[in-house]
Amino acid sequence: MVLSMHGCGEKHRKEHKEMDYRELIKELDLTKLPRHVGIIMDGNGRWAKQHHRPRLLGHRAGVKATRLAVELADEVNIQVLTMFAFSTENWSRPQSEIDGLMKLLREFMHKEVIELNRKNVHLSILGSPDKVNPKLWKEIYETAAITSRNTGLKFNIAFNYGSRQEIVEGIKALYKAASVDRSLIQNLSPEKFSDYLYTTGLPDPDLIIRTSGESRLSNFMMWQAAYAEIIISPVLWPDFSKFEFVKVLLEYQKRNRRFGGI
Repeated sequence: MVLSMHGCGEKHRKEHKEMDYRELIKELDLTKLPRHVGIIMDGNGRWAKQHHRPRLLGHRAGVKATRLAVELADEVNIQVLTMFAFSTENWSRPQSEIDGLMKLLREFMHKEVIELNRKNVHLSILGSPDKVNPKLWKEIYETAAITSRNTGLKFNIAFNYGSRQEIVEGIKALYKAASVDRSLIQNLSPEKFSDYLYTTGLPDPDLIIRTSGESRLSNFMMWQAAYAEIIISPVLWPDFSKFEFVKVLLEYQKRNRRFGGI
């Protein structure tokens, strides 16, 4: 009987939270939303520790939060959503955790791509193939390509991504192109250099969200985030609901963006 009541209580709380987010979303000015939101999804390990679970179950719980964030971004018509899933520094983690994360990525891609395609979401991978199993890299790119003609939300998964590596690769690409056309160096500008980065063709992020209360970029979009508003949420990523996402968007709309001016 106690278990039954607890289950009902959980169901009621979830329904109440859903209602709260729908009420809160009415406060948004839909004409002043960020075009591009980047999210550093942090806190899976601490969430698992708090719940006395293995770290990998924390990452699995984070997949649900990822799905909710994509749904919310699509719902309010944000143009671009980039989520930091695996960094170039994450290879230093235990091999068992890395293997589990690769498995989760594969599962996410295959389970979600049909729904993303149905919702007209364009899925892309931002990152380097270095150190990634070539078979996995080919698989995730081919899976993402299913959505390549979609014209709705641009959803980017930053996988094996590091901003410093991205910039170095951009310099190499520019150097190669300039060996054929020297004017590329003479006419180089910050805007033109952006064409050599993974995010070519995308607007710079207006908003970077980091969950779990940590206050650093962790090598995420350091070039692109030059004038992004950065909002730190104390919520661990697996608990980052649509309600929490809307709260952050409301906070963003209170900011006075000056871009270096007065």
